[in-house]
Amino acid sequence: MRALRGERPAQTPVWFMRQAGRSLPEYRALRSGGSMLDACLDPALASEITMQPVRRHKVDAAVFFSDIIVPLALLGIDVQIAPGRGPVFTEPVRTAAQIAEIIRIDPSLVRERGGAVAEAVTRTTVMLAEESEARGEPLPLIGFAGAPFTLAAYLVEGGPSKDHMVARSLIHTEPHAWADLTMWLAEVTGQFLALQVEAGASVAQLFDSWAGALAPDDYREAVLPASAAALRPVRAFEVPIIHFGVGTGEILADMASIGVDGLGVDYRVPLDQAAARVGRGVTLQGNFDPALLFAPAEVQRAAAQRILTEGLAARAHVFNLGHGVPMDADPADLTALVETVHAWRAP
Repeated sequence: MRALRGERPAQTPVWFMRQAGRSLPEYRALRSGGSMLDACLDPALASEITMQPVRRHKVDAAVFFSDIIVPLALLGIDVQIAPGRGPVFTEPVRTAAQIAEIIRIDPSLVRERGGAVAEAVTRTTVMLAEESEARGEPLPLIGFAGAPFTLAAYLVEGGPSKDHMVARSLIHTEPHAWADLTMWLAEVTGQFLALQVEAGASVAQLFDSWAGALAPDDYREAVLPASAAALRPVRAFEVPIIHFGVGTGEILADMASIGVDGLGVDYRVPLDQAAARVGRGVTLQGNFDPALLFAPAEVQRAAAQRILTEGLAARAHVFNLGHGVPMDADPADLTALVETVHAWRAP
């Protein structure tokens, strides 16, 4: 929390995106039956999954176990998370008429129907308090939600896409409908983030998986206003905000410009270069290449130390991967990485 506010603790804090589950055998045992959506909406299951990597890896924060499409499911939109593929929508939204129909759904229903999410957050904060007392240090919970562009990309494509051609085309062929869709999704995302923070999350992260697919001008004009709008509901709570995207080296300064405390940097841009692009008004988060988790231990240590040194160019640094934890990563390597980060001190 202090690092996100701009202080630089002697020990660099560390957590991992997608740390809740995926690579952990205890997660797979717990998730042996039922769907991903079912797990996200089961308070006991979601809170326990959130805590598993905190206990195992001794990271400095928990990230809430959920999925970016949960708020859309709460609104009654027919979507499933297909194993090995990701979110799949029964009816893609690709025309102005379809967009006009979907945005009639009231975004406030996310809060009204999100009782299970709120309960899971509250349960997790109680468990984190117990873990914090045992460790003698506070452990915050990071809430997160998908940014409007990433949600729109899934909605209009009907599922994952390599080039997001339908979404990118819609920006130009139906600009008014596109604006209506993304601003509606901004309200949906804002409601989902506010729900988590109101229930006890200490940080809010806006996760824009596919923003890097856009030309910078398109991002600034057709996406960034909706991302800024998505954060308005949580600003009233005065919690730190993190903005992260994939392949976003050319738009890092734009992502930081909407007033965030932390900026996630993927593995493609060194942190000292990222700091030069965005200035010292924001804390950097990142950016160990997940592929390095499969390298020899000495290679992993050297890479982590290099990134920690590069992170000194920013006002403060939260160590993280440059994207999510790979499903087949060895949990022991993640634990060792945490130990490396915690042992490192600035020269």
